[in-house]
Amino acid sequence: MSVYLLDTTTLSLLMRESASAIGHLETMAAGDRITTSVIVRGEIGYGLAKVAAGRRRRDLVVRAAALLRELPCEPVSSSIADRYAVLKRDLQRKGSSLDENDLWIAATALELDRTLVTSDSDFGRVEALRLADWSRGA
Repeated sequence: MSVYLLDTTTLSLLMRESASAIGHLETMAAGDRITTSVIVRGEIGYGLAKVAAGRRRRDLVVRAAALLRELPCEPVSSSIADRYAVLKRDLQRKGSSLDENDLWIAATALELDRTLVTSDSDFGRVEALRLADWSRGA
């Protein structure tokens, strides 16, 4: 059984009905699970708020709402906050960094032992983070 944490890039692919991302969902094993994070939910909401009013925005809002209704959304717990602090310090010591939201998402995936599903190559800087990219064929 695998448990996946969907990043903003992957949730966006699913909102746009990407054949590749949908193909990955269709090939998941029966016991596999997918979740997302409150940080991703916030990023999606912010992105939608920036889209000009009209049909495209309405369609995206409907798709986002449907996906977020179905996906368990992981809160930021104290253990995730502790993992975030250590992760940020470790990256800084190596002369590297990540966007603040990406740090929180990475900390969530690490602390909850999830495979992070993203097409954002910046996450590759985080040691021990298991990554999957659903923007490519299943």
